[in-house]
This record gives sequence, C-alpha cells and structure tokens, in this order.
Amino acid sequence: MPTPSPTPLQTVDRALEVLLSFDEYRKEWGVLELAEEFGLTRSTAQRLLAALAARGFLHADPHTRRYSLGPAIWKTAAMWERGGGLAALSEPFLADLARETDRTALFCTPDGAYVRCITAVDGVDGPRRAHPYIGDVFPAHAGATSRAYFAFLLPTERSALLHGRPSARYSELTEVDEDALRQLFDGTVLGGYAASEGEFDATSRAIAVPVFAGRRPVGSLSLLEDKTTEHEDPLIDALPALRSTADALSDILSNRPPAAPRRDWRRGRGTTTTNGPR
Repeated sequence: MPTPSPTPLQTVDRALEVLLSFDEYRKEWGVLELAEEFGLTRSTAQRLLAALAARGFLHADPHTRRYSLGPAIWKTAAMWERGGGLAALSEPFLADLARETDRTALFCTPDGAYVRCITAVDGVDGPRRAHPYIGDVFPAHAGATSRAYFAFLLPTERSALLHGRPSARYSELTEVDEDALRQLFDGTVLGGYAASEGEFDATSRAIAVPVFAGRRPVGSLSLLEDKTTEHEDPLIDALPALRSTADALSDILSNRPPAAPRRDWRRGRGTTTTNGPR
C-alpha cells in the first residue's frame, strides 16, 4: 500500500522544521543528510529544499549542492528587529517580573565585551535613577548583569573577548585581576546566577541569570535595587521569580513549549523550576 502524500499543512510544518533546524552547530544540509534526519525519502527532501531555495529562504551552493540559510531569512529578521524585536518581545515578561519583585528589571544583550540594556521596567516604587537604563552598557568584568551572560560562553570565546583587555575600576569593589574574574565566572556557572553589590554602580546591588536561545546564551536578565532602599525581603529571595522569567523567555527564543508550572503554595502562584538550557 503506497504511503499517503502529506497534507499541505504537514508540508508547511516540515518546511518550518527544516528552517528551525539551522543553528551554530548545523549551518548547512545535504539532501541525504536531511532525508535521514527527518525520515524522508530522498526525492521528498530534494523537493522540500528546492522549494525553500526558490523562495529565498535557503541558498543552494552550486558546487557542493548543500543548502544554507538564504536572504529571505535576513529580510524577515530585519523586519522583526525594526518592529521592536527582542525588546518588544521581552517587555511584558519584565513588566510582570518588576511588579512581582518590586525591583527594576533589565534585559541586556551582548555588545562586544559589554552587554547593552535593550529593555528596562521599573519596580512599583519607581525608577532607581533619573535617566533610563535602555542603551546603557555594562562591562564584562564588573557586575552581575554582564557576568550572567559572559560566564555561560565557551571559555575560549570568553577568553578571546577579555584576555589582555584593560579593566577599569568603577568602585573599590570592582575586580580587575584575570584569575579572580575567572573564578567569579566559574562560580556563576556553578550556581546558575550572578550576584553583585557595588562592583559597577557603588549605589546598587543586583542578581542576574542568563537567557538562552537553544544551548547558547543570548543575554542576561537582572533585578536591581538601590542599596539605600528598604525592602521587606532581601534581593536573593527574588531569584526563583527571576529564574522562572528567564526560563519563560528562553522557551520562546528556543521555540519550545513552556515548562509545566508547579504550584508554589507559599506564594500562591505557579512557578517553574528549570535553570539554564534544557
């Protein structure tokens, strides 16, 4: 009995699966590789790749006959970024986090040896300072906000960015010794989060966690508070909420279903318990 032909919706779903399979580890496909990976016949894999190439979503190398991402992906990504991109996507998550913890929430993405704030939402008590955080940069060696991203890079990547680079002191608490910084990064990976007090801004403290797309960190999510402001609970108590928000944002960026919530009866709300890439 012949295998039934896929429905149009199944064909679309397969095409999307192929596009989503490209990442830093898989930058191109051959017809036979794709057929084996997705359980397709060679002719089906060939037609699928050719159709995506015809629309510009893939590029077919005429010499190797292998397929990589094409210019239509760049056009789509550029349109998404012009519409707000990551900033617009992350803002509702940060708004909920800031409201729940009464602290200022930041989402930062890499910019060379820094991370740059692209989204910031003040806590219910109002802003920590007169000018906004959006656009501010945080150096890799100073503070939890940047450390939560750089710690989760591959050691070789981190070393290439930071080795031999002069490290400015922003306060008497700023660490500039390379060996000591390496230990701070290692401790961040071990604990799954970063914490700092007065390293970059002498008046503030922060906790931060990485945000992932798949297996790769794409930024950090942090909570900040003024050291002179009295809070009913210490900042570290907000870590579960911070992690839960980072996980939810990572789920969307990784195109995976969100983790099932586990009821936290002490706080009366659902929480997730994942940490880092799944």
